[in-house]
Amino acid sequence: MASQFGAVQLAHAFLAENVKAGDICIDCTAGRGNDTAFLCGLVGETGKVIAFDIQPAAVESTRELLEKRGFANGEVHLESHHRIDEYAEEGTVAAIVFNFGWLPGGDHTINTKRDTSIEAIEKGLRLLKPDGVMSLSIYYGRDTGTEERDAILEYLERLPVNEYTALVSRFVNRPNCPPISVRVYKGK
Repeated sequence: MASQFGAVQLAHAFLAENVKAGDICIDCTAGRGNDTAFLCGLVGETGKVIAFDIQPAAVESTRELLEKRGFANGEVHLESHHRIDEYAEEGTVAAIVFNFGWLPGGDHTINTKRDTSIEAIEKGLRLLKPDGVMSLSIYYGRDTGTEERDAILEYLERLPVNEYTALVSRFVNRPNCPPISVRVYKGK
C-alpha cells in the first residue's frame, strides 16, 4: 500500500524550499501547532514565527507543543487571522500558512469563514516580502467549507499575473472531499 502524501506534507515541502534561518513567518490558523512548530524549526533561533487561532484550546495546544520542542522563537495569539496586519510590517514576511476549515479532531461547526479568510489572504499578500510565499490548504466537507473554498479559489484566480503565481493541487484519486493545496509565489 502506498503511503499517504497529503496536504500537510505538500505544504511542508513547499515551505522548506522557501524559508530560511532568520526569516519571519506567520501561521494564520495554528490548530494543533504542527505548522507553527515546523516553521520555528525552519527559521531557527534568529527567526520569528507568529501564529493565530480563534480557539483557546488551539492556542494552548500550540503553546504546549512549542514548549515541548524547545522553541522560543514562536508567539501564539488568541486572535482571528484577519487581524494579521497588526502583527507584522508590509514586505517583511517570508511565508504565510493557512489551513482553512476546522480544527483537526474538533467541532466542525467552528470553522474559518469566507469573508475573514479573504480579508486575511489580502492582508497577508501585502505582508509578504518579494519572493515570499503563501501556502493555503483548504479543507471542506459535505456540510461546511464549499462556499469558502469557492470564494478563495475565485479570489486567487484574479491575482495580477505580473505580481503573483498561484498553483492549485488537487488529490484527484481520493474520495470524500480531499483538501485542496494552493501555493502562491510573490514576485520580486
